[in-house]
Amino acid sequence: MKIVRVETFLVPPRWLFCRIETDEGVIGWGEPVVEGRAEVVRTAVDVLAEYLVGQDPLRIQDHWQVLSKAGFYRGGPVLSSAVAGIDQALWDIAGKTYGAPVYALLGGPVRDTVRVYAWVGGDEPARIAEEVSAQVEAGFTAVKMNAAGRTSPMTTPAETAAVVARVAAARDALGPHRDVAVDFHGRFTPASARRVLQELGPLHPLFAEEPLLPEHGHALPGLVAASPVPIATGERLYGRSEFMPALAAGIAVAQPDLSHAGGISEVHRIASLAETYGAQLAPHCPLGPIALAASLQIAFCTPNFLIQEQSRGIHYNSEADLLSYLVDTEPFRFTEGQANRAELPGLGVTVDENAVRAADRSGHAWRNPLWRHDDGSFAEW
Repeated sequence: MKIVRVETFLVPPRWLFCRIETDEGVIGWGEPVVEGRAEVVRTAVDVLAEYLVGQDPLRIQDHWQVLSKAGFYRGGPVLSSAVAGIDQALWDIAGKTYGAPVYALLGGPVRDTVRVYAWVGGDEPARIAEEVSAQVEAGFTAVKMNAAGRTSPMTTPAETAAVVARVAAARDALGPHRDVAVDFHGRFTPASARRVLQELGPLHPLFAEEPLLPEHGHALPGLVAASPVPIATGERLYGRSEFMPALAAGIAVAQPDLSHAGGISEVHRIASLAETYGAQLAPHCPLGPIALAASLQIAFCTPNFLIQEQSRGIHYNSEADLLSYLVDTEPFRFTEGQANRAELPGLGVTVDENAVRAADRSGHAWRNPLWRHDDGSFAEW
């Protein structure tokens, strides 16, 4: 079997899909994207496709090595995301070829259901209690919310109190038997993060996500030691070597993104690395259906898996949603906040190719918001 074609599709709201076709008619799908830079990743996939066409798609690990390392310059979000989507598609082909789910090829399932959480609150979180209550009614046992919108370099008493009040409102709506995770989104300085985390401790968040920017990783050991809230990070880390210092710092939860951190192959290795440090895995996934399908394959075969992010109804999905490009939505029917394990081959989803091709004709040019402080200086989004 040989690869004969690699195609990419820009599909709203902000996704990029990759289709790999073989001469035997087996087709695999992946989701290589950097949100806000989808066109750049598309070009990277085109360059990598020069090597792939004519190759045996089942040599997944060899292809991963070549695509990740043979260009001399390594890593970074664009290359790692391009490799990630290709890797997903190759695993999809392998599963369809062997007639097995990807999790079976990775050693078999360790669980029958996967706990998922829902998003509440957007970039400027408000109406938290109402949104949380709606997700509880929908059966979810966990939600995640942004801690704050634009945040001062040194949080004021009012900003700190507002964060605590929003999380308290979520906790009240959830009760003591459900969970709330709080995403700091890298918007806080190390000093401000330490201050806010101390105040959040009594509300018992499941974890605090990305309390620091990835370039401030040197401050992680001190923050972990001082925080009463478990620390999670990793959506902007792209391989095992980048996760090593964070895991050594004592983070409780590793959050690699299946569309950024080298795909299924690398995240499977990151999960094993995290296990040696006693850390749990909670893959980052505010993206589309293929990225979620890949994440669930990892979740079903990972002993130290904690919980899965998913984007249904997320604030970014205004033009299309998680189910928009699927022939059968059953794989993403969540029961009491759980995704059920299926025996479908490959990634376990059937992409609606006609819908994808139609969407690509208009495409998208989604960009991250640009935020500024009141004095006009740049603010972290």
